[in-house]
Amino acid sequence: MAKWDRVWINARLATMCAGFEPYGAIANGAIGVEGERVAFAGAAAEIKGKPEHFANEVIDAGGRWITPGLVDCHTHLVFGGDRADEFEKRLGGATYEEIARAGGGIRSTVRATRAASEEALVAAALPRLDRLLAEGVTTIEIKSGYGLTVADELKQLRAARRLAELRRVDVRTTLLGAHAVPPEFEGRQADYVALVADELIPRAARERLADAVDAFCEKIAFTPEETETVFESAKRHGLRVKLHADQLSDLGGAALAAKFAALSADHLEHSAEDGIAAMAQAGTVAVLLPGAYYFLREKRMPPIEALRRLKVPIALASDVNPGSSPALSLLLMLNMACTLFRLTPEEALAGVTRAGAQALGLGEDRGVLAPGYRADFVIWNIERPADLAYWMGANPCHQVVKDGKIRA
Repeated sequence: MAKWDRVWINARLATMCAGFEPYGAIANGAIGVEGERVAFAGAAAEIKGKPEHFANEVIDAGGRWITPGLVDCHTHLVFGGDRADEFEKRLGGATYEEIARAGGGIRSTVRATRAASEEALVAAALPRLDRLLAEGVTTIEIKSGYGLTVADELKQLRAARRLAELRRVDVRTTLLGAHAVPPEFEGRQADYVALVADELIPRAARERLADAVDAFCEKIAFTPEETETVFESAKRHGLRVKLHADQLSDLGGAALAAKFAALSADHLEHSAEDGIAAMAQAGTVAVLLPGAYYFLREKRMPPIEALRRLKVPIALASDVNPGSSPALSLLLMLNMACTLFRLTPEEALAGVTRAGAQALGLGEDRGVLAPGYRADFVIWNIERPADLAYWMGANPCHQVVKDGKIRA
């Protein structure tokens, strides 16, 4: 038989394949890689004969646990400046909405992002990205949304694409032009929505800078009707959609996302059960963002029990952004999801592997350890998979394998 490129033996696998043991666990496992794909993931006893007869390189995992590579499916990683001053204001009693209406919030970051060059945005984002990669992230989504002009939104997307050239990580880009109304369109929100739908989305699609389109459907942002206009344009230009839905109030965002067969609906703290049912029917993934929930000191939890009962896949993400989730640890999000939302450690790990991949439309390509899937996985210094959600501030990552090769 043809040899694999390499095989990892003496490993404990958390394959995250649904329908098996908890975590899809295999106590004495092995992973064989051919090219960029997994050729074998299973019990070592299934390999008949010496491993070196099957692979050009044999690597002893030393009894460590191996999981799929982590997927951070919702971030705003590319931006200018920060908003530490607003953090202080919120601690002094101001609300997120009050700060936004006073010209702070997203608009503050818009000013800083517009002033930055593409090179400066890349340079600022790289240290943030490196923190996430060091914890085992192999795929990341990065949104625009802080330019709010055609040129500046495209600049953000180009900066995000550049990151994938500078680091061994897959970057999926999402156009979030409908994030806020820029100051020059004050009182002319409909005109800005038209700009996004008629100019920005076609340009991003034509230049292949966006993999999806997102919108912020909320009282301080865009109405459901305006969001539909944006999503109809995305559909015309062959782009899937995602939605910031029901974070601060229930505007029917979950149902709206389902109407457009969105890849995901994100936040969902105020979503009603009929919206969750619509998501289940449409196959839309729920992305929970505990970092924002924590940082904004929210009190209303996402409808976890409804998501479970209706079997909606639950993903988790860092939501890295300067205003509501300055979080540079995806592993910390696992702990927060378990502590704040009462997810189980297995649900949390699935949220940044299998479900995280599904939220990006990549569920058939990564997120589990199985033959044919992309050979992205992480080797951990842990005693059990639950340790990844248990420890706060720890990084037990031993080694990352990206596309079948050890990432330096």
